Amino acid sequence: MRVSWTPHRFTGGILALDTANTVVLRNDPEKTFDRFADPAEIARFAEAASGFRAAELGGRRLEAPEPGGIAAVVLSIREATDRLFRHAVAKGAIAAGHLPDFLTACANGLSGSSIEIGAPGRLFGDPATPIAFEAALAVSALSLLRDDTVARLRICPNCSWLFVDRSRNSSRLWCDMAVCGNRQKANRYYRRRTAAREATNA
Repeated sequence: MRVSWTPHRFTGGILALDTANTVVLRNDPEKTFDRFADPAEIARFAEAASGFRAAELGGRRLEAPEPGGIAAVVLSIREATDRLFRHAVAKGAIAAGHLPDFLTACANGLSGSSIEIGAPGRLFGDPATPIAFEAALAVSALSLLRDDTVARLRICPNCSWLFVDRSRNSSRLWCDMAVCGNRQKANRYYRRRTAAREATNA
């Protein structure tokens, strides 16, 4: 299925969480679907993410010329990231038992790469050359382990997506106010109207 990578699909605040959120409605087995079920979508996602996550990437473009060949690594990092940090949000701490799979997945994403990363202000390396999507995904996922970031991770109560709350007072509820926030407001309004009508007709 060909999908559209519109802005509200990049509401995680960081590449690794945007990627984790490519499984839609994880909490609803009857409605859930995987946007990467077709590996070709990985390349399209990487292209879109180069723009939406330009600030995080330091302007370095993502490339995924053979998405079928990297799909297993990408999905492994995605699922390990979701499992580790979804638990961290729910329990308030990282589960040590989840770390080996997470670190192995990230190591596989970086395996064989000749890139140099981590320079001050250039976490993803030289912006003049593209970076393999799986390598950038691993770097982004590993950056989530910082204490200050873990403390700001949230799960959207509407869609269950993971996101980083960068609001000044750490009070953000929704991954995207224009999408999930408005849907919840509309649902509450509908329930109030329904309750009022039922009370009037009682």
